Amino acid sequence: MSIDSNVEDAIRDSLIHDPRIPDPSDIAVGAVDGTAILRGTVGSFSQRRAAASDTLAVEGVDDVDNQLKVRLLDGSRRTDADIRGMALQVLTWDSQVPSDLVDVEVRDGWVTLKGELTHQFESDAAYDDIAGLHGVVGITNEIKVEVMLGVHPSTSTHGN
Repeated sequence: MSIDSNVEDAIRDSLIHDPRIPDPSDIAVGAVDGTAILRGTVGSFSQRRAAASDTLAVEGVDDVDNQLKVRLLDGSRRTDADIRGMALQVLTWDSQVPSDLVDVEVRDGWVTLKGELTHQFESDAAYDDIAGLHGVVGITNEIKVEVMLGVHPSTSTHGN
């Protein structure tokens, strides 16, 4: 087990230069055998994702153990009902997501996506849509992707 201080320094530098992360000093960084460990507190779920993305882009990092916690300031807090409403609306606006097949549950700011879709990109798009919403502290994606064999997406089964 080798601790790589050069990788840790590169991660810290990456976090400092990312304007999406206003307080990079709140993030503790470790790196062991290609795995980066992030600990601390950030102000939004999107900041948590940005820190992980920045870290994974650093040379020498193969995996990220993202232990960052989201602590919302009072002005960023939303009720679970508000978050659910915003989530359902943003899913409806995304043409890549068949929103009628995705359900959203919210508990204490933590969003759970449920449903069954045909393509992974639809599930990924739903996750990305929710990740940017104010008040979200985390997301669990329980959407099942059911690939239908022998059916081409552009093939219609309805006659005209």
